[in-house]
Amino acid sequence: MSDTAKQVTLTIPMHPDMELAAAKTASVLAELMNFEEGEVEEIQLAIIETCINAFEHSKSDDQEVHIDFLLKDDELQFKVTDRGVGISPDTLDGSRLLGSPGVHTDLRKRGRGLQIIKSLMDEVDIESSPNGTTVKIIKRKKP
Repeated sequence: MSDTAKQVTLTIPMHPDMELAAAKTASVLAELMNFEEGEVEEIQLAIIETCINAFEHSKSDDQEVHIDFLLKDDELQFKVTDRGVGISPDTLDGSRLLGSPGVHTDLRKRGRGLQIIKSLMDEVDIESSPNGTTVKIIKRKKP
């Protein structure tokens, strides 16, 4: 890659398995950047989890997820954006599901997508408002 960042934009409908289209795109870009095989799989899993969260929770009227990939020399950035209802702070920290005695035990087993994403990626930043959510993720290449 050169010093100039390259950008790829993808918009997918919120339909079952469309997160796989985003994962395939991310995979191709990560391979183009010479990420190691394990890192490519981590990137795929992170984007799948992020898209599924948007599909399940955004309640977006347009039923679309917008993904902007930015390829730099040493890192792959991607932003996953929906135009939904936003995320409440208790959802972000996991307390809504994990610590709530009124929540069925099967539901407490869910809600780990964000934890998985954070454990696999180098940076995860979430911006949310009643007009939608953007999850910015960065995966850096190993030196």
